[in-house]
Amino acid sequence: MAPVPSCPAEAMSPHAPSAAPSVDLAEAEDFVRLHHGEHPELGPVEHRLAEVHAEVAATGTYRHTADELVFGARVAWRNSARCIGRLYWRSLRVRDLRDLRDPKEVADECVEHLKLAGNGGKVRPVISVFAPDEPGRPGPRIRNEQLIRYAGYLGSDGGVLGDRRNLGLTEEALELGWRPPARRGPFDVLPLVVAREGADPCLVELPGEAVLEVPIEHPELPWLARLGLRWHAVPVISDMRLRIGGVDYPAAPFNGWYMGTEIGARNLADADRYDLLPYLGRRMGLDTSSVRTLWKDRVLVELNRAVLHSFARAGVTITDHHTESDRFLAHLEKEEAAGRSCPADWTWIVPPMSSGITGVFHRYYDRRELVPNFFPGDTRGVCPVIH
Repeated sequence: MAPVPSCPAEAMSPHAPSAAPSVDLAEAEDFVRLHHGEHPELGPVEHRLAEVHAEVAATGTYRHTADELVFGARVAWRNSARCIGRLYWRSLRVRDLRDLRDPKEVADECVEHLKLAGNGGKVRPVISVFAPDEPGRPGPRIRNEQLIRYAGYLGSDGGVLGDRRNLGLTEEALELGWRPPARRGPFDVLPLVVAREGADPCLVELPGEAVLEVPIEHPELPWLARLGLRWHAVPVISDMRLRIGGVDYPAAPFNGWYMGTEIGARNLADADRYDLLPYLGRRMGLDTSSVRTLWKDRVLVELNRAVLHSFARAGVTITDHHTESDRFLAHLEKEEAAGRSCPADWTWIVPPMSSGITGVFHRYYDRRELVPNFFPGDTRGVCPVIH
C-alpha cells in the first residue's frame, strides 16, 4: 500500500493568518461531502465546507468534528485494502485523544487501549486517535509496529532468541535504558517507545494486566504445551498513519482480532520470525529430508490447529481463515449493494494456507486506494495489516 502525499512540513508562523494552506482542500472537501452524503440527517453540506475553507485559510489545517473523526476512522477501516476482517467496520470504537501530544500521556493511553480492547478475552475493535500533524507542529509517533511486540536478541553466534522481526526495536529499547528480564526468553514483551519532535523518546513498560496472552497447546500432541509457546491476544497496529480528509494522524493505534493463520502460519512459522516448522517437524517424527514429503504443510496445519484450539480453550476471540474468507465476501456484497467500491489487495486478503479452498482466492479485486485510509511508514522520518 503506497502512502499518499503528505502535508508539507514547512513551519508556519502562528501569527500569519493568511499563511498558505498545507491541507489538500480537494481531499478535505471530498471527505466532508462523503460524511454528509452517508448521513443525510446532517443537512446541507455548504455550511461545513465554508467552515473548513476558512479554518484552512487561517491555520493551514482544520479540526474534524467528533462525528467526522468517528466516521473517518471507521471508513478508513472500510477502505483498508489489506484487511480481510472489514465486515464489522461500523463497530469500531473510536477514542478521541487528539489533545494528547506528550509521549508519556500517549503511552499511558495506549495501555488503556489494550485493556479496553482485550475486554477479558472478548476482543473488540478499538482505535485511539492522538494529536494530528499540524503546520510546524508534528504529532507524536509510536515506534512499535504493534503495541505488543516480543523482543529479539541477537546472540554472539548469529542466532536469535525471540522474534527476529523486532531486533531493531529491541536494540533501540536497550539503548534507551530498557532492562530485559534477568533470564531472557523468547516472549519478553518490549516496552512502548513513543517519540515527539523536540522531546526525548519515552519508554513505558507494559503492565502485565494490559498484556493478555494465550499459552499454545495442541489437542492431541501434549508435548507441544511444554514448549512454552504463547502469543498475545490483541493485535494493535501502532505505526500506521491514519489519514482523514487531508489530515494525518501519525499515532492512531487500532485493532481488530486475530485470524489464526496470522499467528500459526506467519508469526510462529515464518523463517524471519520464530521459524518453528523445522523443529516441530522433527518432534512430530516427520521426514524432513525433502520438501516433497510435504512435511512443512503437515506441520503448518497442526500448528494452526494448536493456535485455534488454545484461543478457544482460553475463551479469547479469534477467527479462522475459512470463516473470515466467507465474512469478507459477505462484506464485499454489502459494499457493492450500497454502491461503493471495496478495494482489496489479493496478496493480503488471500490466507497464507489452504488458499485455493477459500472463496476469496477465486476472484479479482478493485486495487484502487481510497481515503480515508491507513498508510504505512512515517511522513516525517521519525520512527505495517489489520486484523
